[in-house]
Amino acid sequence: MKPSLLVLIHLDDTSRARIEGAFDVIYAPDAAQRDAAISAHGATIRTVLTNGTTGLSAAEIDQMPQLELISALGAGYENLAVDHARSRAIALANGAGTNDHCVADHAFALLLAIVRDVPQLDQATRAGVWRDALPLQPNVSNKRLGIVGLGNIGEKVARRGAGFDMEIGYHNRKPREDSPLRYFDSMQGLAQWCDFLVVTTPGGAGTRHLIGETVLAALGAQGFVVNVSRGSVVDTAALARALCSGTIAGAALDVYEGEPQPPEALLALRNVVLTPHVGGRSPEAITASVDNFLRNATRHFAGEPVLTPI
Repeated sequence: MKPSLLVLIHLDDTSRARIEGAFDVIYAPDAAQRDAAISAHGATIRTVLTNGTTGLSAAEIDQMPQLELISALGAGYENLAVDHARSRAIALANGAGTNDHCVADHAFALLLAIVRDVPQLDQATRAGVWRDALPLQPNVSNKRLGIVGLGNIGEKVARRGAGFDMEIGYHNRKPREDSPLRYFDSMQGLAQWCDFLVVTTPGGAGTRHLIGETVLAALGAQGFVVNVSRGSVVDTAALARALCSGTIAGAALDVYEGEPQPPEALLALRNVVLTPHVGGRSPEAITASVDNFLRNATRHFAGEPVLTPI
């Protein structure tokens, strides 16, 4: 008999078919289905597949007495009750490393789009406006790139920045001994130094509103911020004020507070580029994430440790 798996996130048909080959799947990708599925099947569920945004609460875990493996499809797990799961000796895994290149690609796409004003130039061209009537936009190359969170994704953003001949610095809780990049021990120091601030740090209580009024003021009137981490890291209200007042030049966000609803305060602003949390989504990334989940599950049910533990 295949183990029972509760899937709390949207899966495309191909991914779902692959997973159904290994599990008895209960598919509940929205809130109403989720509550009904846990009520009806909680007693038999052995595995849950979720992601950082969707998460899994302690109360939900307690409704599943046979639960033994929780996996986040991507790298994030900020809304997963990790400590509670560990107290029940439930194995925890994520998709670390499966979509890093995709997110780093998207971060640079957003950076180029906002600095070079690509969306507005596209609209102007369609309206018949020629370049002489449009403002000049700055270079991206040969500028200073600040990275908030030099993890796997941050490192890949740095490598792309090097291809643009950028000077690169970063801020972590502590310096990376294996990194030759310039380390800043404060967010304000990094923001004041750089032209472009790219946010790739994990979400969660420890980084909530890390990018707020003080950091944005330090970034300055010629500065741009890009967020491909979690929406909670950037204070939306402070960002809106900074964009409206000219405190910073622009922002590009793939993630934002209140997802899936886009931030109302930013929608009318021309110096903002928004995408709907797709930075880690591509055919290649999804395939790799599903592969990773299946490998972890196979190892777990064979009595072996998962490859990408939380």
